[in-house]
Amino acid sequence: MTIINEIPNGWHALNLDGFMNHIGPILQSNKKDSGRIFALQMRDAHKNRLGIIHGGAIASFLDQVMAIEAWEMVDRRPTVTVQMDIRFIGAAKIGDFIEARAGVKHATGSMLFVDADVYCGATSIASASAIMKIVRKAG
Repeated sequence: MTIINEIPNGWHALNLDGFMNHIGPILQSNKKDSGRIFALQMRDAHKNRLGIIHGGAIASFLDQVMAIEAWEMVDRRPTVTVQMDIRFIGAAKIGDFIEARAGVKHATGSMLFVDADVYCGATSIASASAIMKIVRKAG
């Protein structure tokens, strides 16, 4: 098991506030030609009582990745998660470097429908679908 203590070459850390600081740093690939790819290094703090990565850590990662895609789709206006469905397909363990991709599948005037997948190498860990609401500023 290799734990990465530095940001790997080809990645940069996202500047996220609040809760996401507890599971991150969330990284984004510097490669522009393959779409946005996000990553998270699995650490001891992410494990559950079984010693594998807690589903809540993966769910939070997925939610953030889908929110970023939604935010970008609507010219960086705020969005909030209305509903999120997750399918846990595999498990991650401490030391794994998991990667996620998300994409907006459909958009209306006020809602976005987003899908995402998480992998560890070639192994599928989870997939999710979410409905994101575009937040309108008051006034």
